[in-house]
Amino acid sequence: MERLEGEPKVKKAKLWGGRFSGDTDPVMEKFNNSLKFDKLMWKQDIEGSKAYAKANTLTGILTAEEAEIITNGLDKVAEEWSAGTFDIQDDDEDIHTANERRLTELVGAVGGKLHTGRSRNDQVTTDLRLWLRDQVSDLKGMMGELMDITCNLAEDQIDLLMPGFTHMQPAQPVRFSHWILSHAAALERDCERLVDLSPRLNTLPLGCGALAGNSFGLDRDFLKTELKFDRISSNSMDTVCDRDYVAEFMWWATLTLTHLSQLAEDLIILNYRKCVHLSDAYSTGSSLMPQKKNPDALELLRGKSGRILGHLTGFIATLKGLPRTYNKDLQEDKEPLFDTVQTVKDCLQIASGVLATLTPNAEKLREELVPEMLATDLAEYLVRKGVPFRETHHISGAAVKLAEQKGAPLNSLTPDDLRSLHHLFEDDVADVWKYETSVERKQSIGGTAKQSVLNQIAHLREYVHTLK
Repeated sequence: MERLEGEPKVKKAKLWGGRFSGDTDPVMEKFNNSLKFDKLMWKQDIEGSKAYAKANTLTGILTAEEAEIITNGLDKVAEEWSAGTFDIQDDDEDIHTANERRLTELVGAVGGKLHTGRSRNDQVTTDLRLWLRDQVSDLKGMMGELMDITCNLAEDQIDLLMPGFTHMQPAQPVRFSHWILSHAAALERDCERLVDLSPRLNTLPLGCGALAGNSFGLDRDFLKTELKFDRISSNSMDTVCDRDYVAEFMWWATLTLTHLSQLAEDLIILNYRKCVHLSDAYSTGSSLMPQKKNPDALELLRGKSGRILGHLTGFIATLKGLPRTYNKDLQEDKEPLFDTVQTVKDCLQIASGVLATLTPNAEKLREELVPEMLATDLAEYLVRKGVPFRETHHISGAAVKLAEQKGAPLNSLTPDDLRSLHHLFEDDVADVWKYETSVERKQSIGGTAKQSVLNQIAHLREYVHTLK
């Protein structure tokens, strides 16, 4: 019923308010209210309630007719949320009380039977698990898309060479594809960890009540099947305060964004050195300097990981001092979790866009190759002639020193120059100075030779297929 303009609001009784006689401090009302953020779970709250109504017909708490009335009422509540017409009331503390209040308005007193044997303690963690389960499914798809884009870039640039770095210094020549796949390998591990999280996340909490369990013979096996959970929680006291799955997801998100931050840092450096070209779609300008093209998308990818790490650290600090069982501190799980999920989704989309539109500068990458990064190949030349590597390492180092003394690059040393260091150097040592030869010799599994890189792409594509 609509309230007439100017008509005073009737103070509704709180769902938990029978023991209280005084009004709640308005500041406390606001402090305690979580609907502004947990309304994100409206769909999962209704899904859980419909399953609970069905389960309560098996216990005799609800008749089949009552369960149908409640289910139809919940469908109408869902329609209002979906259409954006749900009317939030001042006394709606959270998504659970809001939905139950509206249900009762729609179906009458029978709506008050729905919550029999259920507590918001087991209800909220059920909602949260259902919601996060949906998000994990989305994230697996987004991770797969990013790895697919990485494979496309690697295939397109399979013959492009670049310097590989250690300690930020040119180390050995590698394929550009090998470098970009090094980041995809980290993302594959991230995906594996996300999949590994699923059994612990997909554990049914509903039926644990406030902390001690359900008094009405509730069939939790039925609820597990109805809500598509993998297993049932084993201890009701642990269940209502368990937020390991939230902390574990935040840890996963922190590590995943750490890997995206590392990718962003590599690209920032390559962009600065003109080795890659970033699309205008993922760059911005300066408000003062017209010539600037800033890699803001990459810098934000790098920066977001810090905020998500903060969420994880803060939430672990919240958990560490909590006694059994439920404490209202646990309301602090949702805002950081919701922000973490949305941030990871945003970052994956941006990373996918950056890589899908990235253009390597083949000429500049070639210029970045320097003969000194073939010093190991020079040492390996003598190894193939039977000289122990520890000896050839010193000989190659002496060659580097000789080139420095001459003020010339390493590949300018003649066979005669090298024979002055060891008699087994022959004229064919000139082949050592070919970057393609160096790269193609790395044919071991995981190496930078062409076939090895193609095998990495094939493996990654096969893994992505398993996610679909």
